[in-house]
Amino acid sequence: MNDTGIRDVDVVVIGAGQAGLSSAYHLRHTGFEPDRDFVVLDHSPAPGGAWQFRWPSLTYGKVHGMHALPGMELTDADPARPSSEVIGAYFDTYEDTFDLRVRRPVDVRAVHEGTNGRLLVETSAGTWSTRALINATGTWDRPFWPRYPGQETFRGRQLHTAQSPGPEEFAGQRVIVVGGGASGTQHLMEIAPYAATTTWVTRRPPVFREGPFNEELGRAAVALVEERVRQGLPPRSVVSVTGLPLNEAIRQAIADGVLDRQPMFDRIVPDGVEWENGRHVDADVILWATGFRAAIDHLAPLRLRGPGGGIRVEGTRVASDARIHLVGYGPSASTVGANRAGRAAVRDIRRLLAFEPVGESVA
Repeated sequence: MNDTGIRDVDVVVIGAGQAGLSSAYHLRHTGFEPDRDFVVLDHSPAPGGAWQFRWPSLTYGKVHGMHALPGMELTDADPARPSSEVIGAYFDTYEDTFDLRVRRPVDVRAVHEGTNGRLLVETSAGTWSTRALINATGTWDRPFWPRYPGQETFRGRQLHTAQSPGPEEFAGQRVIVVGGGASGTQHLMEIAPYAATTTWVTRRPPVFREGPFNEELGRAAVALVEERVRQGLPPRSVVSVTGLPLNEAIRQAIADGVLDRQPMFDRIVPDGVEWENGRHVDADVILWATGFRAAIDHLAPLRLRGPGGGIRVEGTRVASDARIHLVGYGPSASTVGANRAGRAAVRDIRRLLAFEPVGESVA
């Protein structure tokens, strides 16, 4: 800590979800010492990243594509146990095992340009001065709420996926689920046995994917998202370009009429929704399964956004500022992608700082 009370480190990692812990692991295992060389700041109350806030009915067995963190597998997990509990406990053990010393709860308020080429990270726990920044804040804190005419007149409840209380809470109610992604279909299949009625609406017809999702298809999907962030456009999720897996549960839901997609309504009225053709559907609840946006408002003072509305990124590095890496952003916004991106970011930062590792190297 210097005379002004500002603490100096080489690297600040913001966020302790999959991307942040992966980055911290690679820092730790390439010679960076926690507290002395780097610090991990997390605003969540406990380990688990966004997983700790998932709805209780999302059991570990229903999780799509959870990839182990580097250096430690997640084994013998009960598939019937809530994913929030399973992954929260796994992250907790991981932090302890690798001595990552995550500081929480710490809210990062803003990142500013400092002096001598350093960045200032202002938080609820004080200010850090850093030579490099790994931003791994994900999207959970920025749920996307579309706007439709009449939305404010609706007399029922409007919820986002981030607030979903579990299917039992919708018992006997007429529920409209908005969104063509994995969360929308999962909510529908869980809610249908309890609700009086369910209606599924999406802006575009959903794309169902048959057959295995192999490595070649995965690379192609990531490449599409990567090209957007390279151009400085707001990222789309990897899932948005992969389609929905047509598994047995999905097939059954289609056959049962649960996944009977309707085009997007044109307006919301006090007792439901309406289309221009005069169709009306009554509703007690509108559940917006409409995704999330990158939680990067704290980076606004650095003016990183380009004309396209996003931040231009090359790999994980912000194109306009080599000190800053976005991990878990765009093409790395998946659990396996976050692992690889964490390693790549640390490799770049080591070169930037000319850091000589003293610990074990990571292949």
